[in-house]
Amino acid sequence: MFTKLSIGKPLILILTVCLVLSCGKSEEKTEPLHPKLEKLKLISGFKAEHIYSPGENEQGSWVGITFDDKGRMIATDQYGALYRLEIPPIGSEDLTPKVEKLIIGSEGAIGMGYAQGVLYAFNSLYVMVNHNPNDAFDKGTGLYRIQDTTGDDQYDKITLIKSLKGDPGEHGPHSMILSPDKQSIYIVVGNHIDVPEMDSYRLPRVWDEDNLFPVIKDPRGHANNRMSPGGWIAKIDPEGNNWELISAGFRNAYDIAFNEAGDLFTYDSDMEWDFGMPWYRPTRICHVTSGSEFGWRTGNQKWSPVYPDNLPATLNIGQGSPTNVMFGTGSNFPEKYRKALFAFDWSFGIIYAVFLEPSGATYSATAEEFISGSPLPLTDGAIGPDGAMYFMTGGRRLQSDVYRIYYDGEVDQKSTKTELPEAHQIRRKLEEFHTGGPKAGAVDFLWPYLKHEDRFVQYAARIALEHQPVKEWESKALTEKDPKTLIQSMIALTRHGDKYLQPKILDALMTIDFNQLNATEKVNLVRAIELSLFRQGMPSNDLRNEIVNYLDPNFPANNNYVDRLLSKVLVHLDAPASVEKTLTLLKGAKDDADFQKTFTSSSDLILRNPQYGLDIADMLANVPPAQQSYFATVLGNAKVGWTPELREEYFNWIHDAFKYKGGRSYIGFIDRARKMALTHVSADKFEYYNELSGASILTGSGNDLMVSDIQPQGPGKNWKVDEALALMDDLKGRDLVKGKGMYAATLCLSCHTMQGEGGIVGPDLTQLGTRFSPKDILESTIHPNAVISDQYAATIFYLADGSSVLGKLTNEDKEKYYISQNPFDPQTIREIYKKDVTRKKISDISVMMPGLINRLNEEELKDLMAYLISGGNPNHEVYQ
Repeated sequence: MFTKLSIGKPLILILTVCLVLSCGKSEEKTEPLHPKLEKLKLISGFKAEHIYSPGENEQGSWVGITFDDKGRMIATDQYGALYRLEIPPIGSEDLTPKVEKLIIGSEGAIGMGYAQGVLYAFNSLYVMVNHNPNDAFDKGTGLYRIQDTTGDDQYDKITLIKSLKGDPGEHGPHSMILSPDKQSIYIVVGNHIDVPEMDSYRLPRVWDEDNLFPVIKDPRGHANNRMSPGGWIAKIDPEGNNWELISAGFRNAYDIAFNEAGDLFTYDSDMEWDFGMPWYRPTRICHVTSGSEFGWRTGNQKWSPVYPDNLPATLNIGQGSPTNVMFGTGSNFPEKYRKALFAFDWSFGIIYAVFLEPSGATYSATAEEFISGSPLPLTDGAIGPDGAMYFMTGGRRLQSDVYRIYYDGEVDQKSTKTELPEAHQIRRKLEEFHTGGPKAGAVDFLWPYLKHEDRFVQYAARIALEHQPVKEWESKALTEKDPKTLIQSMIALTRHGDKYLQPKILDALMTIDFNQLNATEKVNLVRAIELSLFRQGMPSNDLRNEIVNYLDPNFPANNNYVDRLLSKVLVHLDAPASVEKTLTLLKGAKDDADFQKTFTSSSDLILRNPQYGLDIADMLANVPPAQQSYFATVLGNAKVGWTPELREEYFNWIHDAFKYKGGRSYIGFIDRARKMALTHVSADKFEYYNELSGASILTGSGNDLMVSDIQPQGPGKNWKVDEALALMDDLKGRDLVKGKGMYAATLCLSCHTMQGEGGIVGPDLTQLGTRFSPKDILESTIHPNAVISDQYAATIFYLADGSSVLGKLTNEDKEKYYISQNPFDPQTIREIYKKDVTRKKISDISVMMPGLINRLNEEELKDLMAYLISGGNPNHEVYQ
């Protein structure tokens, strides 16, 4: 469900151990608010109500929501039961809902629960269970239908619609929605669940990894056994008798939503451990068309969004953890927001309002922050029968709350009809050929659209072609003269035709004049060749040489995306000049200015959630060069064309690459490319190149750089102030070396100065023990949000356009505020015009995470506290 994995440097978040150095100051509030409402940033005209806190009533952490036919909310505890709520009307003096735990089966047992998705439809409750059966709950992962068969308003019948196989967990099965015609149900499933046997497939069942890039699975093991096609979306009838695959290639989309025009959208997750790598894909809004593929593959095998055999995002949002998406349809909101797609981010506590405008066969998008707060771990939401938006926080056993958002003003419910462009209508007509099997006249109808200027039309036409018998269009494809049509038809023929067709396919593609193509067409052409090589194998020597002679004169193409494809195809073909050319590119490659351009700047997220934001801050201070990393990985598997000089240049680059700060898996990915390259050097040179490329600076696993040899042995515990303070009575004879080791191992050293060493993110700790008691130090460490120094606190700036900016105010003049957002790169300043700021306030969230000492056992905690109290002075009494 939630896509954020454990942080790679778990204690990089240890920033300000002594934020008690001075008292925090905040602006006076004009009116008292419920503390859980005060943190919300709302669009002007909207009001918020706090409805309920399940955790305060021992009812778990809620992650799913639906409304039944009586207007009651039904909610799901991620690790427990289902609950039904009758909520008082908007504006009621007492907002306390009537809450009922749904008992299905024997009293006291959880008859149904552990759900990440729930939908009321067809006089039934559909429940998506994500769970391995155990004594607490005997139902396994799958889709269930529960019904009231006695008319007593209690569910009593449980029907298993389908068990789902794979690795249940947060990348398992998720939400369900009704189809626009209210006759079917659509479900969305994460990439850890297998695609079950379907009755029909809009996306033809011929998917594969389709990537010649040297395979490096995630060095830390995530999703290493998960292969194509990744996460998927299916359509079923109410009884679950007929299953149809609609789309695939997602990482971990949690929810889906239809707009008023009947088009489907989702919000897919990123893999944050890949940050900084060329295959990293931000969280993104996707227009889910019939038969669409979005290219998720494990490890470094993810497809580029420019590949013609998958579709691009409608809007790249940025880093985060997508959960719910829903349209404002049925809300009592102004028209702008009734038509908006609301996308929830769990990690950084933002609900984005995404505004979609028809553009050709798809949509263009703009966005704004609709609601944000910190912390605000958003899970699910829905438009209620009263026209208000309801949303929940929680997940992963976090504190859970239910909120209601309504518009406090007059609303004109008349809506302007959105006119769909001609290309949109063409795409939908082509999609009619994605169902029902082969159709007479289909090939003649769709053929002209293979070269359509609209990429979504092209894609729909190719998928329609793939649904027709190959023998009906094979000859037509191989004799096609138009380059665009030929490329698309060869992609289709490679995916469905016999392997013996490879020479004909490649010969046909090499009739195209490469130099007459634009950059997009070059990408499509080289991708078509790659698909043939991947699926149909290495061609004969003569044909291989022909391909090399065809492509090599065009490499480099002076376009990053084209050069990526050309480098990996030519290296795969053992082209003689490929190593030298690729290495030349590697040394000078620059990332495109708009590479991974996102709606939300990563720097804007740093201080919204210390647990994830400060890891981002560390990366942004020294981001790896993605284009160079791509070429380095390609060269890792190059076998021919090396000289001693080229080897030296390559392995020197690898050594230098370890200085960059990418996502948690960055070091491991570079090390795996390094080790791959070492398999191709002579035995007598192995040790030399191994050392040259950085072996001595890496841990044994190759996933991290060497740090202090002294690491916590544990076992740790969830330290409380009183428990930790009780150990402070006996700090005599502590070990300075171990104390300094704990200080480094918990990464205090990265953020604080001690005896002139360390970072400058937080205050200098050298004199800490002379100013504060052990109790003060422990309290500010275990409860860092209690008191925040204004010297280190961040300020929230609320802007007139509905967005907000969070950072440390470093300066201001008559016209502007000057804000530092990255504590690891404080010299990078963002400027905001004062005329754009509607209000500002001091953030009440510390940049230091609680629980930083929880890795330590009693003796290790004593050594750390002795080191802090002594300020690193070996003559202090704690060392006597």
